[in-house]
Amino acid sequence: MTDNTHWVGTWATTPAPADGVVLANQTLRMIGRVSIGGRVLRVRLSNAHGDRPLRIGAARVALREAGPGIVAGSDRALTFGGEREATIAVGALLLSDPVELDVAPLSDVAVSVFLPGELPAGSVTGRYARQTNYVSPPGDFSADAVMSVGKLTDDWYIVCGIDVVADRDTGGIVALGDSLTDANISTHDAFCRWPDQLARRLIARGGRAFGVMNQGLGGNRILHDVRGDSGLRRFDRDVLAQPGVTDVIVLLGTNDLRNRWAKPAEEVNAAQLIAGMQQMAMRAHARGIRIFGGTIMPFENETFLVGAWTPAREAVRQEVNAWMRQANAFDAVIDFDLGLRDPDHPTSMLPVYDCGDHLHPSDRGYNRMGDIIDLGLFG
Repeated sequence: MTDNTHWVGTWATTPAPADGVVLANQTLRMIGRVSIGGRVLRVRLSNAHGDRPLRIGAARVALREAGPGIVAGSDRALTFGGEREATIAVGALLLSDPVELDVAPLSDVAVSVFLPGELPAGSVTGRYARQTNYVSPPGDFSADAVMSVGKLTDDWYIVCGIDVVADRDTGGIVALGDSLTDANISTHDAFCRWPDQLARRLIARGGRAFGVMNQGLGGNRILHDVRGDSGLRRFDRDVLAQPGVTDVIVLLGTNDLRNRWAKPAEEVNAAQLIAGMQQMAMRAHARGIRIFGGTIMPFENETFLVGAWTPAREAVRQEVNAWMRQANAFDAVIDFDLGLRDPDHPTSMLPVYDCGDHLHPSDRGYNRMGDIIDLGLFG
C-alpha cells in the first residue's frame, strides 16, 4: 500500500443466517466473480450470525479454473496476523493478510476455508448465491487443486468479501437490496444479477474504475428484520464499512409493502418508507458517499406470495416512487420501475422482463436493470 492506493471491495455478499445448515470438519470452496482486478488482495470472513466462536483451520485463495478446480500455480495460503489458523468471535469479521495474486477483472476467485469444528444448525453465516459452490467430505482439502466434493450448494458460507489494492481514484459501488438485487429465480451460474451487469458495463467502458459489491439479501426490508437485519440496521456494516465505498444504490421497499408474515404492526405507509430512505440518504451523505435511489418495481398479482399485492399497497408504492422522483433526497434516481414496467399496464412488469411470478425479473429483466443505470453517474 502507498499514499496513491487504497483497498476497494471487488466482490461481496451479505452475511445472514444460513437456515438449517450444518457443517462439521469440512472444507468450503466458495466462488466469487470479481468486478475489478488487482495484484494484491485480501479476503473477508464473517461470523456475523454465528452463536459461537468460529475456528478457521486453514484458508487459501486461488483463481478458479472450472468447477471445484483451481488454476495451477495460483494457489496462495491465507494468513491472519501472520498465523495460518484463526478464531472469529461471535458476530465479528476477520480480514486476511494481503497476498499477491494477479486477478483479472470479471474473473472467478476460489476461496477455500477449512472449518475443523462442528457448526450445528443456527450457527452458520451465509446466504443463497444463485451459483454453484462446493463443500467437501470431512477433512482439510483446502490445498487440493481439484477439491473433493461431498455436496454442492447454491449458498455462500462464511466468505463475505474480496478486496484488492487499487489506485486512489478507484471507486466502490455498493448495491443494497433484496432478492431483486440477489437475482432470485435467475439461472444458476449465469451471473445475471444487475450488479454483475453493471460491473461488466463499467469494465467495458474503461476510464475510472469502480469495484461493485453486491449486498442484496432476499426478503430484506427497510424498516423491519426478516432474514437478517433490516436495511436500516445493516446500513453501517454493509454500506458504510465497505472498503473504498464511494457510491451506494439502494433498491428496497418491495418487501416492506408485501409484509410477508402479515403482521399488522409491520404494515407500512408511504411516510414510513420515505422516512427510512431519508435516513439512509443522510447517513451516506454524512460520510461523503453518493447515494442513488432505485424506484420500487411493480408486482401486481405476484404468485410468489399470493395475495401480497393489493390496491392499497400499490398506492403506497406509487406515492413513494413519486416522492423519489421529485424530492431530490438522493443524488440521483435510477428508475427501475419505469425501465421494466409494462407501459400499457404500469402496475405490472413487461412479460419479457418477468420470470413468470410477476415479482422477480427474468434473466433478461435483471440484465435490463443493469443496462438502464446511467454510467455517467460514475465519472
